[in-house]
Amino acid sequence: MSSDQTGARPQWRGVIEEYRPLLDLPEGTPAVSLGEGGTPLVHSEWLSGLTGGDVWLKIEGDNPTGSFKDRGMTAAISVAVHEGAKAVVCASTGNTSASMAAYAARAGLTPIVLVPEGKIAAGKMAQAIMHGAEILMVRGNFDDCLRMSRGLADHYPVALVNSVNPVRLEGQKTASFEVVDRLGDAPDYHLLPVGNAGNISAYWLGYKQYAALGRASRKPVMRAFQAEGAAPLVTGKPFPHPETKATAIRIGNPASWKLADAAAAESGGRFAALSDEAILSAQRELARRDGVFVEPASAAGVAGMLSELDAGESYAGATVVITVTGHGLKDTVTALEGVGSLVDTVIDADVEAAAAAAGLG
Repeated sequence: MSSDQTGARPQWRGVIEEYRPLLDLPEGTPAVSLGEGGTPLVHSEWLSGLTGGDVWLKIEGDNPTGSFKDRGMTAAISVAVHEGAKAVVCASTGNTSASMAAYAARAGLTPIVLVPEGKIAAGKMAQAIMHGAEILMVRGNFDDCLRMSRGLADHYPVALVNSVNPVRLEGQKTASFEVVDRLGDAPDYHLLPVGNAGNISAYWLGYKQYAALGRASRKPVMRAFQAEGAAPLVTGKPFPHPETKATAIRIGNPASWKLADAAAAESGGRFAALSDEAILSAQRELARRDGVFVEPASAAGVAGMLSELDAGESYAGATVVITVTGHGLKDTVTALEGVGSLVDTVIDADVEAAAAAAGLG
């Protein structure tokens, strides 16, 4: 970005203003923005070394509320305001509620959140509470919450902003625009977690659009990963009682199922399921080797790559982007399970004692 006459450098304007001509939004829609998007694409020396390829991490935890949801929410809330809504509703396992509540607060709308009982990480709940959301805990799972949210939107003056709202995908597809803008072309492969399946659908939408415009010479193979306890896209059947420690993808009947299936089929991609142990191990390794701390579900793409390498899959010579969807501070409880004491050693206030304890002597 070039400097203006005052010497100031222009700030990133958020995904609507940066990409407005490429977004299918009503004319005149004002941008309700917190400066979302423009997130880092960080080269993974660790994974590049393991694969013999060129592996990049799209770090969506650097969005304003700490997850990729902000991309879609700026679009959904902006259109809701444009259409005169006074309240918005969503079903959420956590990140959607945090994002919706923040953008609703920004816009002066009333946010109503339906969460499954006992199924939301404390960090995400804290965000929704602090942004002033009306939180309703439902005796049921995410799919029950989404069904109720649809009902409220159908029969009451409230706008539904889950990813069943196509405007959400318009905002989320900007992540693929950023990838191509940064790399100069689309990657060969794009790996990511999948829960409600809006994100893989949105990425594919964006990659197709850039290819059609001639801004990319190819479209990537899309590979998406679910937890074994919540893997409807892998088995082809809904999970009535989904269960996984990766709470952000604990969804048994994805709202964007058909779109996700199409993204995988059209790209030559696939879905696969991973154990919670594999996901949590990848979360730890990513933090220790690349310095990137993500919430458990966000590590599913990395875990998927590691699993495929173990099975003999090759990414040698390929350019690969892995989306890590949410920040690790979203769910510190799960991250610290099994760690034991948070402090390795207690010492006196003595330099030599510190050196000895740290193995420097």
